[in-house]
Amino acid sequence: METGTSENAGQTAGRPTGRAAGRPADEPVWIALPPGLLRMRRLLLVVWLGLLTLATGLLLGLFAGPAWAAFALLPLAALLWGWPVLGRNWRSWRYAERADDLLISRGVLWHEETVVPYGRMQLVEVTSGPVERHFGLASVQLHTAAAATDARIPGLVPAEAERLRDRLTELGEARSAGL
Repeated sequence: METGTSENAGQTAGRPTGRAAGRPADEPVWIALPPGLLRMRRLLLVVWLGLLTLATGLLLGLFAGPAWAAFALLPLAALLWGWPVLGRNWRSWRYAERADDLLISRGVLWHEETVVPYGRMQLVEVTSGPVERHFGLASVQLHTAAAATDARIPGLVPAEAERLRDRLTELGEARSAGL
């Protein structure tokens, strides 16, 4: 269990609380995603792979014989493998607001860091599907002039998603006014 890392220093519930001691002024303050996203993803993993395990065991047991029902252990093994993988993926996501751009960092095996300049943003939208709404989550989608640099921050608390949308829209309008 992680008790605290330098990445999480100066944060409370996914929000920065101030400048961490010893942090240079130009170093970004990273904000982690809320734990509700991890809970949602793990619940979906358990529901879908649990149902698949049950259906595989019942169908193979009834139609092919009890020995074939052992193949129901494959989805169960995927569930046991997927649980920690989802945790690692969730911990890899973070974002930081800087003076001129937004940084989004993600990935465990293939680490990606996206830099989105405020002046290049064309549209910032907040979306929330039915499962996300049930868990009290929303995603922020950033659309830029280049389709390849569109970025997304999933699993935010709706109030934080709306705050981020409003701030990014305001900063985008201010930066693009000079173009």
